[in-house]
Amino acid sequence: MAGVCVIGLQWGDEAKGKLVDLLTGQFDIVVRYQGGANAGHTVVAGDKTYKLHQIPSGVLTPGVMNVVGPGVVLNPPVIIEEMDRLISQGVKFEGNLMLSDRAHVVLPWHIAEDQMLDKTATTDGESIGTTLRGIGPCYRDKVGRSYAVRLGDFYRDSFRQRIAGIVEAKKKMLAGISGESVSLDAAAICDEFHRYGERLAPHVGDTTAYLLDAVEAGKRLLFEGAQGALLDVDHGTYPYVTSSNSSGVGVSAGSGVPGRWIEKVIGVIKAYTTRVGGGPFPTELKDDVGSHIRERGREYGTTTGRPRRCGWFDAVAARYTARLSGVDSLSLMMMDVLSELPQINVCVAYEVDGVRTDRFPSHADDLRRAVPVYETLPGWQQDVTRVRRMEDFPANARSYIDRISQLIGRPVEVVSVGPDRQQTIFASGALSSVT
Repeated sequence: MAGVCVIGLQWGDEAKGKLVDLLTGQFDIVVRYQGGANAGHTVVAGDKTYKLHQIPSGVLTPGVMNVVGPGVVLNPPVIIEEMDRLISQGVKFEGNLMLSDRAHVVLPWHIAEDQMLDKTATTDGESIGTTLRGIGPCYRDKVGRSYAVRLGDFYRDSFRQRIAGIVEAKKKMLAGISGESVSLDAAAICDEFHRYGERLAPHVGDTTAYLLDAVEAGKRLLFEGAQGALLDVDHGTYPYVTSSNSSGVGVSAGSGVPGRWIEKVIGVIKAYTTRVGGGPFPTELKDDVGSHIRERGREYGTTTGRPRRCGWFDAVAARYTARLSGVDSLSLMMMDVLSELPQINVCVAYEVDGVRTDRFPSHADDLRRAVPVYETLPGWQQDVTRVRRMEDFPANARSYIDRISQLIGRPVEVVSVGPDRQQTIFASGALSSVT
């Protein structure tokens, strides 16, 4: 099997990094294909916790190549800081990291623009929820082309001249937004990013050619999605989305690997639902149960530290994104978080203006009016953190897993009951289906 993809099916933070880390040993290459430093993946191994933002989660497994594709927007000082932190934790970067020379680069004016526009870029007074890391403005320049800078540009003789020209244009644009002059020193920016380029140079290359050679040579690729499918810029809860295709439809565009090489897609879901930032969230719990889930699940952003909004599992949304992403099987995470609840609700449909539907609305305004139709299941009220086989789950927990599988229409092949690698249960035959 050439390619397997791990996709988050909710609004991100589904614990995709943990699953990628667990599966990496079965693959030759791990590929990150979209997003930027706004993503945050956490992997716990023994007494060590690794925080990953731009580097693929496969970096924790020796002998595996980690590729950051052209669909990612890179922030050089952030990725260097991330590398240094991982090095201090014993991770080695010796021929196991490749950054696309086609990847676009987040520069100081992108961050300035993000911070300025965040004050005004709202719908009905609700913030879109950007992380203020310049991701959206960088993607905007990528599509606009005129002021875009790619990583490969760092190594061209025209780099300084190009930066100087862009800085002059951006100063005028930002002054128009803020009403004040903006300080951007082209020479200083060139010097700073030249140093970053020198540090990253050993890792920069044509990842598209590398990956196409790899699949034709029979190498096994694991694609790691960032954010979640409900944040997809084209198919998510627009405008409360990220700036890239975070569902399964973005894999080929962001990596350069045609879809024919991707033979299995694993959809990652939490046993409940979370969301960061603005936007409609039909099953959100603004009560003690929501607070309990947040504290029990440590639901605070890996990247921002912001508290996440928490709610019941939304099967309507997850079924939609499973279809959108071409999901073959499910990985159900954070089951332990619900262990103390006597009853658990699952959203099985919506009522929009009094009409019941099992379709996920295409417009955020319609989703905002959606009233969840719940099915109530009994809780298991037992500690499941030590469960290591599917058959050892309490009966009510097993029923919950089976019901989610039925509602989404995909088998649950992986269940997580805690943050550690060992707290993961694979259904019989699940591993053989991805190797």
